[in-house]
Amino acid sequence: MNFEIIENIIKNRRSCKPMLMNGKKIDDTVINNLLQLADWAPTHAHTEPWRFVVFSGNAVQQFCKDHADLYKANAPAEKFETAKYEKILHNGDNCSHIIAVYMKRGNNPKITKVEEICAVAAAVQNLLLGAASLNIAALWSTGGITFHDAMKTFLGLQAEDQVIGLIYLGYTDSDIKKGSRIIPLEEKVVWKN
Repeated sequence: MNFEIIENIIKNRRSCKPMLMNGKKIDDTVINNLLQLADWAPTHAHTEPWRFVVFSGNAVQQFCKDHADLYKANAPAEKFETAKYEKILHNGDNCSHIIAVYMKRGNNPKITKVEEICAVAAAVQNLLLGAASLNIAALWSTGGITFHDAMKTFLGLQAEDQVIGLIYLGYTDSDIKKGSRIIPLEEKVVWKN
């Protein structure tokens, strides 16, 4: 393994809003390859709690309509925003695939919920890094009503399961700005010798 290659992928991976995607489709086999990378995330006691619902083709637009309608039905009247509804409705206009990611809670009481959520987050990071290595634009979104019980019901989840986010995938012609870190690493690390 070459450290510089993986360092470059990690440092240059950036989120890309769905509206900046160009509508070019990703082959389903490529999406499956990314899901295989996700499947190699670290897991406590081999619970492998990550689950994926992949929307492709016409299902992308249908999911966006369903998501927007769920937002409209579940937002309190005083907090409903037409602009937010329209954004959710049109998030899929230019993307290729949307993947709903959730944590399937296991029945091993020794494994805490936070351990399972962390494992799923690691799976998402594997997927995002794989996408970046293929010049696929991606956004890990928690917008709309991603964390609302209505989304859990829509996806057919159990009460103890947890939606982790929506991954929008596609290609972009836009230049993605270079990343930066605001807080120096030295302020985030304590060494004990």
